[in-house]
Amino acid sequence: MAIRTKRVKKEDSLDDITILKKRVKTESTISTTANSSKKKVSVKQEVLNGVAPTNWRIVFDRIKAYRKITEAPVDTMGCERLGDRTASPETYRFQTLVALMLSAQTKDTVTSVVVRNLQKDLPGGLTLESILNVNEQELDDRIRAVGFHTKKAAYIKKTAEILRDKFNGDVPSTIEDLTSLPGVGPKMGFLTLQVAWKLNLGIGVDVHVHRISNRLGWCNTMDKLPEDTRKNLESWLPREHWREINPILVGYGQTVCIPRGPKCGECPVSELCPSSIVKVQKKGIKVKAQVKVKDEPDETTSRFFKEEVTAVKTEVFDW
Repeated sequence: MAIRTKRVKKEDSLDDITILKKRVKTESTISTTANSSKKKVSVKQEVLNGVAPTNWRIVFDRIKAYRKITEAPVDTMGCERLGDRTASPETYRFQTLVALMLSAQTKDTVTSVVVRNLQKDLPGGLTLESILNVNEQELDDRIRAVGFHTKKAAYIKKTAEILRDKFNGDVPSTIEDLTSLPGVGPKMGFLTLQVAWKLNLGIGVDVHVHRISNRLGWCNTMDKLPEDTRKNLESWLPREHWREINPILVGYGQTVCIPRGPKCGECPVSELCPSSIVKVQKKGIKVKAQVKVKDEPDETTSRFFKEEVTAVKTEVFDW
């Protein structure tokens, strides 16, 4: 399969991000041979803000159905699962925010252990008051397993002070206030609103959502930032799917559509995905042809999520 994609230069900062306004066309031609006769199938993908991609609903529904029967780490260890629902609403919201801050560039399996340890071992548990009281160096030591732990310890301490002084000891309920907190970017902000406040105001786009949306041809923002992907998705995806798309695609990215060597043979939408592996025949011998996908960062790489570090068991399927 040969894919020619018009590339868009990556912006230097979030402040310079603008919604993609030009139509970007991706054309791919799949050559197959059946019964010793060659046949060409032309597949065109048009990515345009405000226009839903062809067959997106079929693809979305199939992936969602697959995820319902295929458990992924995010389903039990994702940061939105880690807040103590038996605690007060304010503490639950604070724990959710802290879990999200810790999760940046860190795998769910690591984040969940660190959060559970804070809830269990930190004097007073994981509360606003306990974070205000703990020494920053001690907090750093307790969260050492996560990526950028020293920066995150400083951000969490500063955030606790801001919540106490400006927001009456509670997590704010607007994206503007949330992203004003140190270390909190749009992804964390929108996920906090969805989980802590039940407000569905935007899509939380992490590396998995960013990667898979581009592989499926839903966006053409691979060389840009996840914020560009969020804006593109929100321009056409019905709001009713804004919350569930994150855990659906994150889990899919953890199990099937992984960064390197995606398992296209297990993918329920491989025949509809412009980036999938396809079988072709060459001189009577079956071989596999795969779209070359540029290496992408995983959760521990800061290329796409620098802004979130320098600017962090209920029912499994409740999305």
